Amino acid sequence: MSRGDDSRAVAANEVEISVEGIDTPPWLEKARAFALAALAHQGKAGWDLSVLICDDAFIKGLNKQYRDKDEATDVLSFEQGDSYKGPSGEERFLAGDIVISLDALARNAQDFGISPDEELRRLITHGMLHLSGMDHEDNDPSRPMLILQEEILRDLAASGGPMIL
Repeated sequence: MSRGDDSRAVAANEVEISVEGIDTPPWLEKARAFALAALAHQGKAGWDLSVLICDDAFIKGLNKQYRDKDEATDVLSFEQGDSYKGPSGEERFLAGDIVISLDALARNAQDFGISPDEELRRLITHGMLHLSGMDHEDNDPSRPMLILQEEILRDLAASGGPMIL
């Protein structure tokens, strides 16, 4: 097929969600559905990413190993950024991994006065933006990445985007 052929099928996004150090929550499939909706909203196609839900102890170990910070954090993103051909010859993009601590998520929700569901959607979206190559110097809400994050969350909520918890 030529590049200009509009009949080409768009490669579906793939999201794998797993857990480490916690009991498996009943809402994992809803989190996957949200991640797929957020990718589609951003116009991503053929993306493969994983989301690992864990506790503070596990994410603290990763934060120490990869960022030399001996403390728990809410979300880590490990960008791979590799393109490859899928089994049917379609273009795929191995985006990377997002790791989210449920312990930190609960603290954030309490500290910010929001629901755990809203915070989980925010952390998934935040991780995806990092996997897209975006970054921010601090948590100032005027940072372009954080502005885009909130726009995505608003758009998905306004369109009836999936809730998780």
